[in-house]
This record gives sequence, C-alpha cells and structure tokens, in this order.
Amino acid sequence: MIVLGIETSCDECSAAVVRDGHEIMSNVIATQIELHKPYQGVVPELASRLHTEWIQQVVEAALAQAGITRNDLDAVAVTSRPGLLGSLLVGVSFAKCYASALSIPFIGIDHIRAHLYASQIENPLEYPYLGVLVSGGHTVICRVEGYDDVTVLGTTIDDAIGEAFDKVAKFYDLGFPGGVVIDRLSQKGDPTAFLFPGPSLDESHRFDMSYSGLKTAVINQKDRFRRPDAEDTPENLAASFQRQAVGILMKRVRLALKETGLKRISAGGGVAANSLLRSELKALEKSGYTVTFPSLKLCTDNGAMVAGLGYRYLKDGITSDAHLSATARVTAFKKK
Repeated sequence: MIVLGIETSCDECSAAVVRDGHEIMSNVIATQIELHKPYQGVVPELASRLHTEWIQQVVEAALAQAGITRNDLDAVAVTSRPGLLGSLLVGVSFAKCYASALSIPFIGIDHIRAHLYASQIENPLEYPYLGVLVSGGHTVICRVEGYDDVTVLGTTIDDAIGEAFDKVAKFYDLGFPGGVVIDRLSQKGDPTAFLFPGPSLDESHRFDMSYSGLKTAVINQKDRFRRPDAEDTPENLAASFQRQAVGILMKRVRLALKETGLKRISAGGGVAANSLLRSELKALEKSGYTVTFPSLKLCTDNGAMVAGLGYRYLKDGITSDAHLSATARVTAFKKK
C-alpha cells in the first residue's frame, strides 16, 4: 500500500510517499527557516500563508520523486494535531479534498505519535520501548506499547527543551534556529564554564522536567553561575547551557528506564538531532540498552513519518471521516 503523508504543523511544508510503512519513496521538505530568521522565531500567520502557497507544488514534487501518479495512492495521511492551528488547517483541508477527489481513505495523524514512530520506519524496534520526544513544542517521556498505544510518564511543566534553546539563542542574538546554532557553538566551548542549576521537583513530578528556571538563569543570571576562571564567551555559554538542558532530560530518562524495566529506547523530534543528546543516549548501550534514532532528516518535521504511521492505521482499517478538523492542543494520551 502506498500512502501520501502531509505535514504542516509548524513551519515545515512537507509531503512524502511511503510504501508499506517503511519504504520511503520520496520525502520533500520545503523549509521556511530563512523567511522566519529575521524574527528569530516562527511567525504563525506567515507560516500558514506560506503553506497555502507551497503545498500543491510540494505534493506534486513528492509524487514526481517517487515516480508515481496520484492514481497510484491508496490513502492520504496528514498531521491534524497538535501544532499551529492555521498551519494545521492548511494541511488538513488540502488532504481531505485530495483524498476525496481520488476516492481514497483520509487519515488524521497525531504529530507526537508520528515523531515517536519515525525511527520505526528505518530501524524497527520491538514494543514496548521508552519513547523520548524532544522538540520546540514538546518534551515527553513515555512508554510506547504500540503505534497507537502511548502512556505519558513525564513531560515538561513549562517550556519545551527546544523552546528553551530557541529563547536563549534569540536573547543573545546567536542565530536561528536556536538549537542548531547552540549545538554548533558548544563544540568549541567549555561545558563547565557556567554551572547552571537544574529544577527541584517533588516526588509526584519525578519524571517531569522544567526548563523555565534554566532559561531564566542563562538569560538573567549568567554571571552568578560563571566559574571565576572561565571566559564569558558565546561558545562557553552554549556548551554550559546545552550540558544542563540535556542533563535534565537524561536524569529523567535514566530514572524511567530503571523504574519501568524497559530495555529499549527510541528518541524523536527536532532536538533528537542534538549531538550531545545522541551521544548521551547512545552511551546507554554500554549498559545493555537498545537505542534507536531517526536519521537526521526524519528528526525534523517531515511527511515520511506521517505516511509511515498512516500505513499502520490503514492496515488496521482505521481511517478518518470528512468531519475531522485540526486541533492545536495535545489530546488523547494516557497519563500514568
């Protein structure tokens, strides 16, 4: 079965064609980074307008790269939640009309589940496993029992990890997107130059994370946490901030692995491309864990993960009807 996947939840306009849930025939991503760069952040109205202008040609490019026509498609899957509402509506409206014109099934896909599924396309991992979703909008640690069976163990109680990266980079005018810039700068910095604090959460939040305090310390109190003998450079600041941001997450990941007894772990989302996080997670293999990541292109928002997950729903006979609309907020997750 061949599924067209469409992703427009934020600022990436993407379409991909995937056969049988794992063969990526094409994956076209039209990025808006350069157009949002002057604002050092995504402007929602601009994002949705660009999706409207680009989506037709992005879909046509995906079909051309795959070497098929629209008549070869068995279904259309599209991200319907969560994300920027205007951007989501563009993708959902287009996908519903496209599927209707072809008289093929239409499948609404949850963005979080798609990211958690992304590594399964390239590196299938036996269920259950510990899923780690890290992006600009979400930071979630969960138990994944199946492609549609996800129990949230912990999440951020304020800023997402990617959001903290972006806000720190914006304040110091380091560049956009913040996560990429900080990761690059950190390669030449001293991660112990600034000893930033981590959050103190009670037992009921033992799997949860908080990044607002770290962000505030880096932006407003950095001199307080600088080692007397350390230089105040962008590289040192980036390395020290990244070390603590990843450390906050890894502390909860290790605790979740210990308490759940899970031996497999998979990470997804834009921040899963971070070099330090990938290194820290891969180091768990020395303790007997199996660790998988999506390739770097599947870490960012992309249509392939949407199409891949859409195939699983289609195979099980689960489709959406024309009444489905976009939803900006996270919904329908079990919480431990």
